[in-house]
Amino acid sequence: MAHVTELWRYPVKSCAGERIRETWIGSDGLRGDRIVQPTSPRGDRVTARLFPRLLGLRGSIDGDGIVLVDSIPWDSEEAARKVKDASAAAVELKLDPDPGRFDVLPVSLVTDGAVEALGVDRRRLRPNIVVGGIDGLAERGWVGFALRAGDAVLGVRQVRGRCVMTTFDPDTQDQDRSVLQRIVDEFDGRFALDCYVVRPGRVREGDPFEPIGYWTLGRREPSVQIGHARPAWIPARPTAAR
Repeated sequence: MAHVTELWRYPVKSCAGERIRETWIGSDGLRGDRIVQPTSPRGDRVTARLFPRLLGLRGSIDGDGIVLVDSIPWDSEEAARKVKDASAAAVELKLDPDPGRFDVLPVSLVTDGAVEALGVDRRRLRPNIVVGGIDGLAERGWVGFALRAGDAVLGVRQVRGRCVMTTFDPDTQDQDRSVLQRIVDEFDGRFALDCYVVRPGRVREGDPFEPIGYWTLGRREPSVQIGHARPAWIPARPTAAR
């Protein structure tokens, strides 16, 4: 039976994440995911695409809800020094829980069959949800589908376009350009799934997982994130022109 095998969140964007046993998934993804970002003096987000040594720092959240960098509070001088050493002297950490903080969509999902087909450490893909019990590349046929994971329902927007981040070893940060080249040559440059949240809910490792077919927004559905637009209501009929 297909089931959730791993859950990952990345409290500090572009840093290594932490594996968690359960989480709430809301319209803006996993609770606590990517809420602190390395930022330039102009306010631009700084990523491991340019500074891969950031991947050597581990983001986590302690029992009091405080974001940590290598077990140190994110807003401490020591955490700031670690981030600067891994990137540039002008880079700072900022807390920003805005729903627009994601590069694409708030939930990334990959299956064990797809990871096996690619043949690399799944952490290179930085997934939020890893699903087990799926054959081969079946996930690539789920675009437009709704997926039930635990109590949450996700909508699949697309197979994700990959970037240079996949070329860095998650433990050593050594670069292997052939990883991305293979994704381009054999998988059209895309791998794993970009998902939005149809119905929030709690998800735990071991929860059942099920593709439940194509999903369409109904007239009485609640607000739902599709990209960055989250309509608060759906009119019953078009407004008459005046």
